[in-house]
Amino acid sequence: MAATFLLELVTPERMLLSEPVRAIRVPGIEGDLGVLAGHAPLMTALDVGLIKVTYENGDEEFIAESGGFMEVKRDRVVILCDTAERAADIDVARAEATCARTREELASGAATNYEETAFALRRATNRLKAVQMNNSPSV
Repeated sequence: MAATFLLELVTPERMLLSEPVRAIRVPGIEGDLGVLAGHAPLMTALDVGLIKVTYENGDEEFIAESGGFMEVKRDRVVILCDTAERAADIDVARAEATCARTREELASGAATNYEETAFALRRATNRLKAVQMNNSPSV
């Protein structure tokens, strides 16, 4: 059996995930970062993106997250995210509506706070990408 480590993925609302995994890939603020069992200790900030989780049995899942922090220890990884969602929990219609609304606001100049609107668009697009990646036959 492949070496595993405990992954704990926590948001302010709940513990989204707490189980042994073989590997993860996260969107670090300086680029993607992979973690396997026995990784050197590390603490880093995360950017908006997808967390790719490879479970003990080899199954893979992509989780949409909106930024946060990750701490890596020898046998455990803790990820603290502002928000994180599994594809099955994502309201696709709502994410699509948010994408359409925010794109229109940005294109027309109607956004009262450009940075907030652009961030909302990134989060909604990321949520749709998580659904797409989890429904992909290669996953």
